[in-house]
Amino acid sequence: MDRQPALLFDLDGTLVDSVYQHVLAWRRAIADQGFDLSAWRIHRRVGMSGGLLVNALGRELGHEFTDAQVQAVQAAHTRYFRELSGGVGPLPGAVQLLRELGHRGIPFAIATSGTRATAGPSLEKLGLGPEVPVVTRDEVPFAKPDPDLFLAAASHLRVEIAYSIVVGDSVWDILAARRAGALGVGVLSGGYSRQELEVAGAFRVYQDPGLLRDHLDELGIRG
Repeated sequence: MDRQPALLFDLDGTLVDSVYQHVLAWRRAIADQGFDLSAWRIHRRVGMSGGLLVNALGRELGHEFTDAQVQAVQAAHTRYFRELSGGVGPLPGAVQLLRELGHRGIPFAIATSGTRATAGPSLEKLGLGPEVPVVTRDEVPFAKPDPDLFLAAASHLRVEIAYSIVVGDSVWDILAARRAGALGVGVLSGGYSRQELEVAGAFRVYQDPGLLRDHLDELGIRG
């Protein structure tokens, strides 16, 4: 495998400004089951696998969702998010960052806990070409905070995970990066604080993709 460092990006809150649409979609999906849950409690779980997220929200409510309810909530979330996805756009500097990486020949991939159905509209707005690997929840046994998504993304790029850099906005991204054996870098654009990301193990934390682009040299990115 090539030892050239690669960047493995989360999607929601890292490259596209979609976290709060996801929060609203999860809240509506939970409400369909007869429960009211504050948006801030849901936000703390965004970035996890959908199944884990629903079960975690159940603990917040003091309710154990059945398997059928978990599936119903996930399906409703997908439906509601697609209704809200028209308001989703790239985060500041995201498109320029990805274009620069491509121009410089630096390999990168997208690894998201979202399904292909929820990720599709956001991916289109980034203008990615077919050569960019995208790994979604549908393609791996487990999503974040398990490492499977990032391991699969590195494999698609034929880059060793130890020479990869995971970029994410949530503590779940950073935890998954650590478990995979990759360097974790955080961005603040998903709503987690610098302290939270650093405590989780982020090597560096930047405001958004635009600031990350300005500091690629700090990560040993050359080319």
